Amino acid sequence: MPQDEGTRGVDGEGPALSRPRLRAWLAEFRSELGDLVVHVVMHWRLVLGLGVAALVAALLFAWSGVYSVAASTGHYPFFRTFLGFALEQSVRTHSIGITAPALDDPGMIRRGAGHYQGGCAPCHGAPSQARNPITRRMLPEPPYLPDVVARWTSAEQFWIVRHGIKYAGMPAWVALGREDEVWSVVAFLRRLPDMDAPTYRQLAFGPAAGATEDASEGLRLLLLNGPVGNAVAACARCHGATGAAQDDAFPRLDLQTAPYLYEALQAYALGARPSGIMQPVAAELNQAEMRLLADHYAGQPQDGAVRAQTASAEVLELGRRIALKGVPERGVAACASCHGPKAGGMPALYPRLEGQHAWYVAQQLRLWLRGVRGGEREKPLARVMARAVGMDPDDPPAEPPLDNAAIEAVAAWYASLPPASRSAVAATR
Repeated sequence: MPQDEGTRGVDGEGPALSRPRLRAWLAEFRSELGDLVVHVVMHWRLVLGLGVAALVAALLFAWSGVYSVAASTGHYPFFRTFLGFALEQSVRTHSIGITAPALDDPGMIRRGAGHYQGGCAPCHGAPSQARNPITRRMLPEPPYLPDVVARWTSAEQFWIVRHGIKYAGMPAWVALGREDEVWSVVAFLRRLPDMDAPTYRQLAFGPAAGATEDASEGLRLLLLNGPVGNAVAACARCHGATGAAQDDAFPRLDLQTAPYLYEALQAYALGARPSGIMQPVAAELNQAEMRLLADHYAGQPQDGAVRAQTASAEVLELGRRIALKGVPERGVAACASCHGPKAGGMPALYPRLEGQHAWYVAQQLRLWLRGVRGGEREKPLARVMARAVGMDPDDPPAEPPLDNAAIEAVAAWYASLPPASRSAVAATR
């Protein structure tokens, strides 16, 4: 917070509180505080009686029901001012010490925009997108964020998005351990005040950002898949209608088998796999819809193109060596034994990594190494993966078995490979 200008006094400029005057003021304050304590002790019965009377009066007031809790009546002006002041001070205090990462990554901004459209815009609006009339009757009314979000720093926005706000209907992030997701939302919010409607639609809807294209695509999917077509249209905002995720901001679904996609949706819906972005989406689906969605994406033509890579030959070689041989001295198994490339195919429930976006593979590895994934609520295969990266949930190592350089190298190597055929499935599921 800005320092009080009235006490600064640098080089004689502006008023200053001299050391003798400050000492005198503190001495007087201590004296008066001491007198107050003496009076309270001397008249403790009176003080206690007044306190009890005030408590009884407050209880009687609440019991009477005179105070209206109706959202339609609003708060008294002084109470509204007090709540606003308390909110701002609390956020600023609790966000002290939070350091924001780099927030200029286009993928982060795109992921934040995709979630904002589905999870935030109904209450907080968006460029050329009004707030839901129902949410505007909440008390307090959710603010139109494009106009007010710049009041908060990145650290303060992170704290609000992650922890929510009491008494305001603002929920906490579904998966508190997924700080990476929260920072993606913050990266988007930093750009929201100056964003026009076309830019917002491009970020929030991706390839389906046209004024009529997304509606026609949703209708086509509805006709092809029945009611689940609406869910596919929602998924397409981020992953694309075919799951190829051409803008690299979201993981590719066209690489995976239907059993794996179904199991992933189940894990998200049950909260076993933590994600503040995917858990709310999956929780709205029933089992039949999950299977239809999995079949839809697993049945799409696979994009076999190899994405351009910027990693050096040395980095790719390091990644290849770790993926094929592991790091035995640190308890890290070879990635290829479960995720390919592997002759004879892989079990259908194991995710394919060949051709997957590097940022996503790196992100997931970091989640395993931080213990965010592989917990008690996850399924047995997930706990096997935790041990495969050297993070035994029952006996975690003192230091992560893989450093950032190794993580980035493995992710870059897998991203440099052509996708494996989904038909190459091992006999054991």
